[in-house]
Parts: sequence; C-alpha cells; structure tokens
Amino acid sequence: MRVTRLVIAFGVLLYIFLWVLAANGATELVAPLLIPGVLAVMIALGVALNRWMGIAPRRQHFDDASHEKER
Repeated sequence: MRVTRLVIAFGVLLYIFLWVLAANGATELVAPLLIPGVLAVMIALGVALNRWMGIAPRRQHFDDASHEKER
C-alpha cells in the first residue's frame, strides 16, 4: 500500500510539472495533458446519468468462490 501511494504521488507531481512546462511555452503538451481530465469528466457524467436513470451496474460474470467449491 505504501508503494501505491508513492507511485500516485510521483504521478501527480509529474503531471503538475508537465503543466508547468506547458504554461511556460511548451504548448504542444496541452492537448495530451487535457485527455485524462476530459476522460474523468466523461466517466463521471456517464455514472451520474446511469444513477439518474436508475440503471443498475453490471453484475460480475464470475464467482470464484463457487468455482472453488466444485473441485
């Protein structure tokens, strides 16, 4: 769990650093840096729409516990 936090922190710092570079003249970085934010907004809106429409999330197709009991 500690490694996961370190990797996430490093990723966030790298993302911020790249935005600083883009703000200081590396304008070709702006489009690729916008992609994760746009995807996050699209996913959040899709989940909100599903909840508003009352659509239940997909159920898991596999049940590992029952599969192990058959053996």
